[in-house]
Amino acid sequence: MSKVALITGVTGQDGSYLAELLLKKGYEVHGMVRRTSSFATGRIDHLRNGFGGNSRGLQLHYGDLGDGTGIRRIIEQVRPDEVYNLAAQSHVRISFDQPEYTADVVGLGTLRILEALRDHNARHKRAARFYQAGSSEMFGKVVEIPQRETTPFHPRSPYACAKVYGHMQTLNYREAYGLFACNGILFNHESPRRGENFVTRKITRSATRIKLGLQDKLALGNLEARRDWGFAGDYVEAMWMMLQQDQPDDYVIATGEEHTVREFLDRAFDCVKLDWKKYVEIEQRFFRPAEVDRLLGDASKARKVLGWRPRVTFDGLVKMMVEADLELAQRELRSRGK
Repeated sequence: MSKVALITGVTGQDGSYLAELLLKKGYEVHGMVRRTSSFATGRIDHLRNGFGGNSRGLQLHYGDLGDGTGIRRIIEQVRPDEVYNLAAQSHVRISFDQPEYTADVVGLGTLRILEALRDHNARHKRAARFYQAGSSEMFGKVVEIPQRETTPFHPRSPYACAKVYGHMQTLNYREAYGLFACNGILFNHESPRRGENFVTRKITRSATRIKLGLQDKLALGNLEARRDWGFAGDYVEAMWMMLQQDQPDDYVIATGEEHTVREFLDRAFDCVKLDWKKYVEIEQRFFRPAEVDRLLGDASKARKVLGWRPRVTFDGLVKMMVEADLELAQRELRSRGK
């Protein structure tokens, strides 16, 4: 029989790529989505009526990480073999504006799933496995470069603090209850499906719109922040690999290369043959109250144990995102009758 997977945050970038991967592997895939007054399923609409040989397609359930009762109901209904917790208020800068909400959804939301899954396994004598989406932001004010699984955490935002809480609760449920629970400490991963308020997508979207005359300027914050950027499609494969092992463990997932925001700007605007210095303005409102200057991951453990390796290079990632956003900008231009 097919394995059953439940993905929280299925409408997000990672959720959509993971759902694709699991459907291709023959899973029965269920996704949890928040009820909103507007549809936010654009990234997963192509998965709803069958994908990759799976005629059932992606099945959706209304739920929220702030609602423990609803989470329990979904788990009881779906009876998953694997649960992937990808849902979060994931924007670091916005977490400073909504710290309490971020802590509840990102931190306590993880605890609600863990407790619901522990209870479900105990009552039904099942052994459902759990994946927790961690973040390189947990390292924050780094004391070691590159960062690996043993590097101490020093979170520098409400989002990062909440992620550390979720990480430690996942570890606690593994040790206290024997739950097969893994933490993936993922470094920055991007794609054409990245939200437009994240800096990488903001850059590629703006570069292509400026190229076509749809936009004049681009406002950014700290251009010297250094990040380890990879492709989200590669990273969701690592999530799946973690839950296929004989023993649960925690893994850093990263490319091992670092680049500044300025370098990302250079590559993106080069793709459309523009000089970004003519269009970019620096605005203080985009700086964080506590900055994280440098994140660089050491994924040697994942390479050795999981056999995982990133396939898409930094240049390939930027090119992929620019090409997708150029097509989007061209459609926008045509819709205006130009």
